Amino acid sequence: MKPITAEWVSKAESDFALMEREGRVRKNPSYDGVCFHAQQCAGKYLKARLCEGDIEVAKIHDLVALLESLLSLEPSWEVFRRDLAYLSDFAATYRYPGESATQEQAKDAIRRCRLFRKVARQALGLEG
Repeated sequence: MKPITAEWVSKAESDFALMEREGRVRKNPSYDGVCFHAQQCAGKYLKARLCEGDIEVAKIHDLVALLESLLSLEPSWEVFRRDLAYLSDFAATYRYPGESATQEQAKDAIRRCRLFRKVARQALGLEG
């Protein structure tokens, strides 16, 4: 694995840990935070795979756009298009006043992130 890929994976795992930890909080949980870190984790795994495949990494948070850049290497990832589109909404919209994530959205974000993370890690030769 390339050093830059390993850095992206490390940062993705940090977001994953934050998502998991906040997802277990019962008193004053931050559903916005859970959803944001789910989006960040998925985005960083997409960027890790782009790096590993020698494809330029765009400085964007649109997970579907990143997926589009990767489909030539990972055509089977097309099945994640809806999940990644769902997670993309949490990059900015829910970080500002006017929108707040619900407990159900947070649970859904965790589920979608876990599924994508598993496949992304396998593609990078990492354990689930």
